[in-house]
Amino acid sequence: VQLQASGGGTVEAGGSLRLDCVGSGDIFSNNAMGWYRQAPGKQREFVAGFTSGGGITNYADSVKGRFTISRVNAKNTVYLRMDSLKPEDTAVYYCNSNPPRVRYWGKGTLVTVSS
Repeated sequence: VQLQASGGGTVEAGGSLRLDCVGSGDIFSNNAMGWYRQAPGKQREFVAGFTSGGGITNYADSVKGRFTISRVNAKNTVYLRMDSLKPEDTAVYYCNSNPPRVRYWGKGTLVTVSS
């Protein structure tokens, strides 16, 4: 497994979670990284990510102001801090390169937000 996401769980609306993604050094050194999610019955969508070549971050409109992506290069780890969670944030969350590559999809981590 090249990318392993963790940190999901069940939380009440308004709560917070932090997701971690650990990967191999060659993935992190050669790619910008991002987070994606897939809710039940919906297509996988972009959530947050770094742009290639720098520290600029992009967010889906639905999570702006609530989610924060960060990284520690020395640990080959990218994080997703999620605050003010809503029931509509319920999904399996994945990390991948940005843009994503098929060979990097892992199992993801499930986040469930109860109302």
